[in-house]
Amino acid sequence: MSSAHRAHGRLIVVGFDGSPAGDAALRWVLGVAVQPGDSVHAVVVRPVQVFLPGTSFALQPHGHRPAGRCSPREHIAAIRVEFPAEGEVTVSTPQGDPATELITASADADLLVVGARGAGRTQEFLLGSVSRECVRYSRCPVVVVTPEAARRLAPATT
Repeated sequence: MSSAHRAHGRLIVVGFDGSPAGDAALRWVLGVAVQPGDSVHAVVVRPVQVFLPGTSFALQPHGHRPAGRCSPREHIAAIRVEFPAEGEVTVSTPQGDPATELITASADADLLVVGARGAGRTQEFLLGSVSRECVRYSRCPVVVVTPEAARRLAPATT
């Protein structure tokens, strides 16, 4: 989404994968960052599944949702109801590498927001760190919502 497609205000791109970190990133944007006139663009990347050569082992993509859960668009709509912020929220679902797609989607954005999954070093080595790549290569400022912030932003359970 280019800056020509927004009427006024800022364009905030948020990475959303259905994980608790993705939920927290979207909640942070809607509850803290968005201001009247801003546009929010949620990017739900559909990663290509990677198979390790010579094995039947496949690395699961980030945000792999279990059967029976709602679609990413329905999940985003449910979170949107919790935060009745002004402004439009659009969703795109590109397929590819999550970091690359988020960096591309935020090329003309004013802010990119991603969640940190809190993965250990082994998992980071195998899967890479989307937030690390976004911070390193994004053309706009990046906010990384940490696991601690995710706990604070999670809805209260009874």
